[in-house]
Amino acid sequence: MSKNIFTDKEIKLLSSNPYVKSVSSRAITYTDAFKQLFISENNKGKLPRQIFEECGFDVTVIGIQRVRSSGKRWRTSFKENGILGLQDTRSQGSGRSLRRELTLEEKYARLEAQNNLLKAENELLKKIRFCGKGAEQEIKLSPHQKYILIHTTVKKYQLCRMINYLCKIAEVSRSGYYRYWSSEAKQKRSQREQQDERVKEIILKVYHFKKRKKGARSIKMTLEGQFKVVYNLKRIRRIMKKYDIVCPFRKANPYKKMMKATQEHRVVPNLLNREFKQKIPSKILLTDITYLFYGSGKKAYLSTIKDSSTNEILAYHVSDRITMDLATDTLLKLKRNRRYKKAEGAFIHSDQGSHYTHPDFQKMVRKMNLKQSMSRRGNCWDNAPQESFFGHFKDQASIKPCLTLNELKREIKDYMTYYNHYRYQWNLKKMTPVQYRDHLLQSA
Repeated sequence: MSKNIFTDKEIKLLSSNPYVKSVSSRAITYTDAFKQLFISENNKGKLPRQIFEECGFDVTVIGIQRVRSSGKRWRTSFKENGILGLQDTRSQGSGRSLRRELTLEEKYARLEAQNNLLKAENELLKKIRFCGKGAEQEIKLSPHQKYILIHTTVKKYQLCRMINYLCKIAEVSRSGYYRYWSSEAKQKRSQREQQDERVKEIILKVYHFKKRKKGARSIKMTLEGQFKVVYNLKRIRRIMKKYDIVCPFRKANPYKKMMKATQEHRVVPNLLNREFKQKIPSKILLTDITYLFYGSGKKAYLSTIKDSSTNEILAYHVSDRITMDLATDTLLKLKRNRRYKKAEGAFIHSDQGSHYTHPDFQKMVRKMNLKQSMSRRGNCWDNAPQESFFGHFKDQASIKPCLTLNELKREIKDYMTYYNHYRYQWNLKKMTPVQYRDHLLQSA
């Protein structure tokens, strides 16, 4: 049994033994008298363990390996130099000599080296803040960033003899610094850099797939679905962060200003009650209208009907006027959609906008054998999946660059195809809306 480190209690116990000169957490210095006693008793045939125990040592504390190695070392010294080989000739019995006082030139050199390191650190922190990372909070550098800073400072100001001092200033280990800059570590980093470059090219290809920018989860799902490549989500996020591949952030939808309802408009009860996922295609239909700003201050309107269970957009209509036709034409397109097959007990859910409370719209809904449901007044959460779709749509579709209404319609058509057939979604078992619809129909 070997013993490497002594506890405070064990150090106190060993220090109380008269044959111990000094003891630290890792080493024991024995008295010359004990060494001579050990050689004398050992020559009589006693084993090292027996000698130590008779002198009041607990071998389980010291460790049998340490006992044996000490005995072997003393026997060799005695054989070569006699009694003199057993004497401790170190200054004050053990340990290194005290540090010498630094000269004025050495103190000045250290201060200059510390100043140069702090300058380099401040420059790096400014760059990080300029990139928008941690501007409002304290920034802590990682050890490898500090190693690079020290290396740059040493090389720039020729401070080869200051590495140990700079490591202490930066609060990193000297061994870690040398290990980081060893040829083996450099080779591993180079190999990893090359591998990251290859992964980056694949991720960028997926990121721009169908000309629609994507986040880490969408990239992972598209990789698996379209390219048959499986990457860990953490790896994708690391590569995106490393090469500054940024997905557009969701923007808050502006408040919608709809026409006021008249006395003939009728509000219907909320049949949905936020039970959006019922795993039955075409049973719950969500509809809404949103504004689209394109070109030079032009405005258009988009009306959609979404399958709440599969997230598929079943029908949509684009117009530059917000008339009743916007809602009713969307219903007509739903009726003409061959993929749409009305489920038993199906209903269409909307907000209380004047388009949906209008008698013409409600009459058309009844003709299609659909029930009608409405959100509570001013409560957008009752139609949250539809609102969420508009948010994603405005982030990912190229609306602003469109100059004409026809260009806008082409862009919307391309996006709807992409969304239904190629945009994988995490909460749809990593499938596209169309794939998930087929999955539900097969499992029914």
